[in-house]
Amino acid sequence: MISQELPLLFGRSVRAIHAVGVGGMGLGPLSIYLAKRGWQITGEDAALTPAMADQLERGGVEVVEGNRVPVAVDLVVCSSAIPVSHAALVAARRRGALVVRRGELLAEVSKGKRFVAVCGSHGKTTTTAMLVEILRSAWFQAGYVLGGLMADAAVSPAEAGENDWLIAEVDESDGTIERFHPEVTVVVNLDWDHPDHYLDVAAIEEAFGGLIARTKETVLVCDSCGASGRVLGRRETGATVLSFGRTGDFRMELREPKAGSLRLGLGGRFSIDDALVRATGDFNALNAAAAFATAEMMSVPISEMSLAAFSGVRRRQTVLRQDEQLTVIEDYAHHPAEIRALLSSLRREWPTDARMVVVFQPHRFSRTLQFKAEIAAALGPADRLYLLDVYAAGEAPRSGGTAADLYAEVTRLAHADTTVYLPGDRPGTLSALSADRRGGDLVVFVGAGDIDEAAREWLAAMEQVSVRAGRWDELANALRSQVREEGIVAREETLANKTTLRVGGTARIYASPGNVEDLATVVRFAREHDVPLLVLGRGSNLLVPDSGVDGMVVSLRRPEWDSFEQLPDGRIRVGAGLRLKNLCGLAINAGLEGFEFLEGIPGNVGGALRMNAGAMGGWIFDVVDEVELLGLDGEFKTLKRADMHTGYRHCVELRAAIAIAATLRPGARKEAGEIGRQVDVYRSKRQETQPREPSAGCIFKNPASDSAGRLIDVCGLKGMRVGDAEVSTVHGNFIVNRGKATSDEVIELVRRVRAQVKSQVGVELEPEVLLYGADWKEVL
Repeated sequence: MISQELPLLFGRSVRAIHAVGVGGMGLGPLSIYLAKRGWQITGEDAALTPAMADQLERGGVEVVEGNRVPVAVDLVVCSSAIPVSHAALVAARRRGALVVRRGELLAEVSKGKRFVAVCGSHGKTTTTAMLVEILRSAWFQAGYVLGGLMADAAVSPAEAGENDWLIAEVDESDGTIERFHPEVTVVVNLDWDHPDHYLDVAAIEEAFGGLIARTKETVLVCDSCGASGRVLGRRETGATVLSFGRTGDFRMELREPKAGSLRLGLGGRFSIDDALVRATGDFNALNAAAAFATAEMMSVPISEMSLAAFSGVRRRQTVLRQDEQLTVIEDYAHHPAEIRALLSSLRREWPTDARMVVVFQPHRFSRTLQFKAEIAAALGPADRLYLLDVYAAGEAPRSGGTAADLYAEVTRLAHADTTVYLPGDRPGTLSALSADRRGGDLVVFVGAGDIDEAAREWLAAMEQVSVRAGRWDELANALRSQVREEGIVAREETLANKTTLRVGGTARIYASPGNVEDLATVVRFAREHDVPLLVLGRGSNLLVPDSGVDGMVVSLRRPEWDSFEQLPDGRIRVGAGLRLKNLCGLAINAGLEGFEFLEGIPGNVGGALRMNAGAMGGWIFDVVDEVELLGLDGEFKTLKRADMHTGYRHCVELRAAIAIAATLRPGARKEAGEIGRQVDVYRSKRQETQPREPSAGCIFKNPASDSAGRLIDVCGLKGMRVGDAEVSTVHGNFIVNRGKATSDEVIELVRRVRAQVKSQVGVELEPEVLLYGADWKEVL
């Protein structure tokens, strides 16, 4: 606090100010500045972040309960994102308090100061922060108001200062730019933005032209910004006009760019020859040149090391993690020019063999509507793109300006195979990102909304995964030391290629024992170490989540489990790993009738027993005499059919046991050709009524006295699609993989089909397909 002699504000004596939206990056720092100048400041915000809350407390701003304007308040200031109908603003007007916007109040308190206005479309927060860092390194105690938080939390986003200078960002987004009369104006660049306020390029250039015309002493512009040149050509100003850039009055060239730092060569009006800047990218090189040039115009001594320790601005290329396995960066870019500059810079600086995976959150429906084609093009450098829904920032949705509209534009530019968009499902999107991650990836979270929170949540989850991965490695190594045969235990084995739908993630541990002894060892190990154990047959009738399976998956796919033996009494004994199609073929060759219905079921004997698989009016347990199984307690048993309890898609005894073989009872002996002709009838019927694309079989259970496929058909849902997951046009109760579907896309399609059937005919369909290692209740 520098003075108790408070100036009049808007012609009034004001001592107490209440800030509505005090957690915002514009109003929060201004509130701190006002408190340090001597005003009594309170504030409220429904979405206050811990970082801003800490700065407000340290800056002397009292955060109070929402919608409760303190009695003694003389003036209420609000963010432009706050609607006029907000309860606190209504209460303030009723009480007779003056209500103003953030920009209006900043313009008012800047009167009487030697005001430096840093403005422009992109980079003004970083440029202002760099200028503040240069002044602090020179012990030049100017006042300042940032439009963000410094990456170094020890540095306040605002200070009152000890001289007549005040440096602040001037925001053009809401039109309050017209109230400022700076001594120095720094225009970092100009682009058309904020189409909700400026209907065209001419309107926004007119706003900046007015500010330049009102500047008293010096205007500094970028030499490569054509829009700035147009504005200067149309507006007269009594101020001196100078430029910065590669050919400007303050000349700069980028030398020796390195990861994490820039070396600038300086010439022209600069008083030093070069400078080291702790930042990266061409864009930040220009920002640094503007900051150095402004300090020179303020007669502040600069040095080579003035920005060598610059901590950066929070949410501007913030590195959240960087190691050989994963680098995560979060950035505030939301305009196409910012996105293009960010991704192009990262692409140049990062190793060419590293994937750049981008998670993008569009900001405002109006901006997405106006610039979706440009945004889609700017996202082009991404090797993989994950789209989140639009961050509304108080706007109502606009047709053509949604994330779905942006997704359509992105896919139109031939990025369909590399883009993931799951409407309304941020957790699912981040889960898909986790499943897709590869070693060495550069993951960039981009956007101006709350995507920074998503980035930190995702990274925390990934770090937990790393901790758990260490435990899984230990378990896998311990199991390998106990089994007899090498190579049967694997870590993070891909399961998608082991399923009929061809989607899903990995198993934390995958075991493929080739004999009963090793199988028993695996089962006992899982029980002793409290590891969830799941059995995988041929992968039909199940859906593996993209995040994979947190447990041990056991598969009897080795040749040792494919046995087919005719017993002396006429029965056959088959191994649990024998494919049903092969069982049917072997039975035909042996002239054994009764297994024809199994030919079209895409599974093996073990899975068919567990699910009591059926087709064409027949069920596997119709031909079973007895089953050999290994309980999850490690005990071997042989159960007679009469002692087993089966029903629609289940067998009670196999819920906690693994079938290893079964003895089946064939029908009468017939000529192979005669049996084969019946199989051909079944095959022809199946091909006419079921899709040929990869599927998991019927997705939904048939409701009582009806057919799920019929209900889906009458609701007109055949052909409904999410990504590459599609409701089959042949049979409505099948979801097929059109090429590169993900499990999340299938789950989203299941949600939509259920919702539509429930809405149109009042029937709530229940999944028949198994969500492998998870529960449908968790995702529906």
